Amino acid sequence: MNDFVKIAVPVAGDLLQHMDLSEDEAEQHIDATQHPATVVEQLMKAGFNLDAVRLLAHALPKREAVWWSCLAVRQNPIEENSLEAQAIAATEAWVRTPTEELRLLCRELAEKLKHKTPASWAAMAAAWSTGSLAPQDDPEVAPPEYLYAHAVGGAVNLAAVEGDAEQAKNRYPTYFAQGFDLARGGSGQVQPLVN
Repeated sequence: MNDFVKIAVPVAGDLLQHMDLSEDEAEQHIDATQHPATVVEQLMKAGFNLDAVRLLAHALPKREAVWWSCLAVRQNPIEENSLEAQAIAATEAWVRTPTEELRLLCRELAEKLKHKTPASWAAMAAAWSTGSLAPQDDPEVAPPEYLYAHAVGGAVNLAAVEGDAEQAKNRYPTYFAQGFDLARGGSGQVQPLVN
């Protein structure tokens, strides 16, 4: 697993303690003492894509994880000049230049979208990656360590089912290829795959 240069945590169990699996049965299909990428593959093979996405989101560094959510969101059509388009553009800008101004813009756009779209969760992932959870003039409240990963998981999983939930089985292979490419130090720019 040495080729996953962006995954710093050597044992999946160290990440699994920060998330709940969607179904108890998923635990029967994994070995938490293995590398996170191995456990992601175990979950994928057993059909627990939701949990595989969430674990990979926890395994990636913050900016790579947020970028992964942007890549997944961009796989689906987005209406030009919509709030979704603004949210994903702001999130992509934050990934390139993670400033406080862009982080606050991402939070504002995610809140305007009422956390109902993949783009809103991608934007919230950026907002939860650094800075404070509190309103601007209040005392700072640091986000929990893996809060961003929950939003990334939400963005990627919502993107998989957006429009037509039946398309999820066709979208997940591309999303995992993107995530694994990022974990290997790549850009995540892969050709869409079909299951």
